Amino acid sequence: MDNRPIGIFDSGVGGLSAVRVLLETAANERFVYFGDTARVPYGDRTAEDIKALSRQDARFLRTKDVKALLIACNTITANALPEIQADSGEIPVIGVVEPAAQAAAAATKTGRIGLIATNATVRSGVYERAVARLLPAAQVTAQGCPRLVPLIESGHTQAGDPALMEAAEEYLRPLREAGVDTVILGCTHYPLIAGAVGQLMGPDVRLIDSGGASIGALLAALEERDALADPSAPGGQAYYCSARREDFVSVAAAFLGRDIGALTETVEIENY
Repeated sequence: MDNRPIGIFDSGVGGLSAVRVLLETAANERFVYFGDTARVPYGDRTAEDIKALSRQDARFLRTKDVKALLIACNTITANALPEIQADSGEIPVIGVVEPAAQAAAAATKTGRIGLIATNATVRSGVYERAVARLLPAAQVTAQGCPRLVPLIESGHTQAGDPALMEAAEEYLRPLREAGVDTVILGCTHYPLIAGAVGQLMGPDVRLIDSGGASIGALLAALEERDALADPSAPGGQAYYCSARREDFVSVAAAFLGRDIGALTETVEIENY
């Protein structure tokens, strides 16, 4: 057993969708979350910029004596996973792409899978490669959605919200035309708009939460190392952001259904 915390990070608040699943499934685990709210979004940055920023994020979390790192961000996983793994030595580093691809491959009945994600994730082609390893005959229709993260971060999350529905309709139309039966929510912000996505795609289309899928992979990796927390441990949470603490706390309440203001601090991430 290992009662040290898990480090979880994202370019902003989206990774809290994975935190929600962790709280529901392994409340005895301690964790430290970092959201880079000063530099969000990462999705339209170059791969080199994403690598540089996310390696800083991971360095900060490693100062917290974490037993594992979860990259709760598709953009970072797609562009910087090998570098962060190399930097982290023996600390296991789990991304969100492989678990989500596995869940999508298991869910699809037709082999037609849709992906909505940031431009950087779509450009990387990482999901197409991951799905092809599992289902070589599958067809992945990928759509970059640059307007969604800013809308979600500013509180446009409800099905029926005019700004959200207009953007989502634009991005989802090609997936409907492709006849997909499964959609990977390839950004950990997107579970917060699953209602809108589901409404536009229809009830027969399965939605895959990439952040939620990654929690299973994380816990399996810890179990393999005999590094799960003591089942009787009380757990614990700490949250850090790099700017706009009040906005972070406000949006976090929508993800987690709780006020984390007393647990949240601001950090100068450029010092790491």
